[in-house]
Amino acid sequence: MIENPASPPTDEPASQPQTVGVRLPFISPTVTYVILGFTVFVYILQMLSVAIFGYAVYQIDWLEVYGARFNEAIRMGELWRFITPVFLHGSLPHIFFNMYALLSIGSFLERHFGHGRFALLYFLGAFAGNVFSFLLTGENGYSVGASTAVFGLIAAEVIFFYQNRKLFGGQARRAISNAVFIIAVNLFIGLTPGIDNWGHVGGLLGGAIFTWFAGPFWMVTGMAPDLRLQDQREMREIILGASAVCLIFGALGIWGMF
Repeated sequence: MIENPASPPTDEPASQPQTVGVRLPFISPTVTYVILGFTVFVYILQMLSVAIFGYAVYQIDWLEVYGARFNEAIRMGELWRFITPVFLHGSLPHIFFNMYALLSIGSFLERHFGHGRFALLYFLGAFAGNVFSFLLTGENGYSVGASTAVFGLIAAEVIFFYQNRKLFGGQARRAISNAVFIIAVNLFIGLTPGIDNWGHVGGLLGGAIFTWFAGPFWMVTGMAPDLRLQDQREMREIILGASAVCLIFGALGIWGMF
């Protein structure tokens, strides 16, 4: 909703601003569905790996062995581990809650960000979270899960509504308040042992930095009642946002390795 103030003649009292509806562009959240489906497929492969290679004492998940964030392995040059943990999960509740968050937040954001920009957001959040965790969890640090990317999505939602607050009005204030509450609660829960809170913080930072420079910035164009929205972001700004995350967290990763 937006306000469309009239400009009456000077000899008449000023009219009240009118609130008019503007329909947002509709984009099917295809990337969200693909990421969700692929992550579930990988988890099925993890369970099959344990079933096939399981022993009486050790349950071997070869995908986790070669894809989880093992800090020692990263220092040996296995840099793909900054990304691959986003597809791996340690239990059924773990993947359920992460995929539920991806579906609920990701489907909303993708409709505004578009397919390519949303994919960038998701994987940059995962990268930033894993780098931050690698840097701050010690030599034997380990983690799996999509929560790094999910926290990047939550941060992106906050920045998106803040930058478009004039367009969304009260909805923006409510959305920001809800997202900040969710962040605070989850970071508090993350203080318990076994949860990679540094990965969550890194995901938040990566998602926020990218969205600040590259997130959609809607402007209303046209004349009432034929109003439409136009995204003011240019491709160079999207490249700038992605480059900023890659350079900042890439440098932190290199620092952590040496």
